[in-house]
Amino acid sequence: METIASRKNPLVLLMRRVAQGDADERGRVLLDGLHLVQEARAAGLGMSTAAFTTKVLSAPDGAARRLATTLAGLGCRVAQVSDAVMEAMSPASTPSGVVALAARPRHELASVLPPAVKNPFLCVAAGVQDPGNVGAIVRVAEAGGATGVIVTGNSADPYGWKALRGAMGSAFRLPVVREADVDAVLAALRAAGVRVLATATAAAAAAAAAAGTNGAGGAGGAGGVISRRSFSDKPLTGACAFLLGGEGPGLPEAVIASADGVITIPMEPPVESLNVAVSAGLIIYEARRQRLS
Repeated sequence: METIASRKNPLVLLMRRVAQGDADERGRVLLDGLHLVQEARAAGLGMSTAAFTTKVLSAPDGAARRLATTLAGLGCRVAQVSDAVMEAMSPASTPSGVVALAARPRHELASVLPPAVKNPFLCVAAGVQDPGNVGAIVRVAEAGGATGVIVTGNSADPYGWKALRGAMGSAFRLPVVREADVDAVLAALRAAGVRVLATATAAAAAAAAAAGTNGAGGAGGAGGVISRRSFSDKPLTGACAFLLGGEGPGLPEAVIASADGVITIPMEPPVESLNVAVSAGLIIYEARRQRLS
């Protein structure tokens, strides 16, 4: 195991570039934390480099030492670093003592749609900008039995270090597709026979319905007439996908108006909306209940 003592070592600079999303390093992801690196290893994600602080390697439980030995045996470059070097390598405000570089997982849109998947249940994050929320959505999607997550629009990178930390390993097991164009995603879903359900507050759904009635809505599956029910009585079986909008603005009115249906979550006034990851969890588990009943 090599030792790195300088904060100016090329490996330190590489770690920082990957963490910052450097365009030349998009093929790699940065993993921060012993648990996340363990999850990546268990999922078979290829790791090229890993760094451990002396303190972590000497922990009484020996977990970090065993992981370092395993990675080295697989041909991964493993380095022992000081706390100061780790602070330069890790993007976290409080470094965990373990970071690694791995190959970025890649999933094509077709891989989560029919005929590749029978009766898919998909979560589509359209404009969810907080990486912690994106990671939490991926985590609850796996936990609740969704078949995949599509991240689109100006959403945060689902494979950025913060999102990966929020997903706690789920992003290595559940197919997570990144597509820039929301309209292209919606077109692909409909072409594959997947029902598109938009999530919206009661007020946003009413506004979209009015716009659709006036001819301003998109020419989608709803045809301007929106079936708006509580998520608990909206069918979430069969091939379907539900869309989540960004924090604050939610989904665009035209997207809501063009959906095959709109899901609202009942709330006691004066509460009007929930955190986007919380909303995802409620809908996913309602879908799980329906699909297992």
